[in-house]
Amino acid sequence: MAIEVRKAGLSTTIQDMGRPGYFHLGIPEGGAMDRFSMRVANMLVGNDETAAGLEAVFMGPELEFTQDTWVAVTGATMPILLDGEEKPGWSAFPVKAGQVLNFGFLKEGARLYIAFAGGIDTPAQLGSRSTYPIGALGGVDGRAIAVGDVLPLGKPGNPAARSVDTALLREQKSPVELRVLPGLYWHRITEASQQRFFDEEWTVAPEADRMGYRFRGGSPMEFVPREQPFGAGSDPSNIVDGCYAYGSIQVPGGTEPIVLHRDAVSGGGYFTIGAVISADMDLIGQLQPNTKVRFVKVDMETALAARKARRERLQTIREALAAG
Repeated sequence: MAIEVRKAGLSTTIQDMGRPGYFHLGIPEGGAMDRFSMRVANMLVGNDETAAGLEAVFMGPELEFTQDTWVAVTGATMPILLDGEEKPGWSAFPVKAGQVLNFGFLKEGARLYIAFAGGIDTPAQLGSRSTYPIGALGGVDGRAIAVGDVLPLGKPGNPAARSVDTALLREQKSPVELRVLPGLYWHRITEASQQRFFDEEWTVAPEADRMGYRFRGGSPMEFVPREQPFGAGSDPSNIVDGCYAYGSIQVPGGTEPIVLHRDAVSGGGYFTIGAVISADMDLIGQLQPNTKVRFVKVDMETALAARKARRERLQTIREALAAG
């Protein structure tokens, strides 16, 4: 069973839940930017939640099927067309050999997730099929899919007509709120700058990809005076090289915060003021350029409660799909 790529879309890559365990070697975890959507898409077609599917950015691919299968599309909102007939999102639907799946124009969100019964069965590298182009790992020869590629599928499990109650999906506020835990270098900026960071509205910049999201529109940060440490650059935002946690917010020059995402580097010489909590990282993957955002200061107790709530939402969906 296979899928033939007739159009690749803007940037469509094979992704799963990533390759944890290699960050100390400079290889990021990678995987789906919006893991909630990827997991649910796999649930819908009867796959293990870690199976590989497609992540399409802003524009969907056009795919022709060589054998009958089941498909589910989650994440961003755009018309889903099977031989020109619109299909529902967040639902599994059957596909016959010879049919063509494509997509209309993006309406909401940024990343589309497409799961197929059996999952994409390209070779795994370091335990994952996720595409990491900088390291030429995973995907199709370490790159995004291209016209003419043939994507093999694994053995399907138990696909069936399933759908998710949209009441179980997370609502998006406007402006979007991203919860932040202040971190190791929070003391490097003045109290006034700390307050402005949370008080002001920021805007997603065009430089927003799998490595990180840049934000603009807030005030430049004021740094607490210091003596330049040995091994650090002369700019006040420079530090002696440090590790970057997933979700870290670095601010080169103190002007434009960058939230480091799935394919970000593991360390560097810019200070980080904190990190976006894990429960909100999926949301970042669905932000379009020019989206208005506010950062919200939280403590560890709130971050852990949010992570628990996210797990519980996924469990509720699992149970609902199993019962249906």
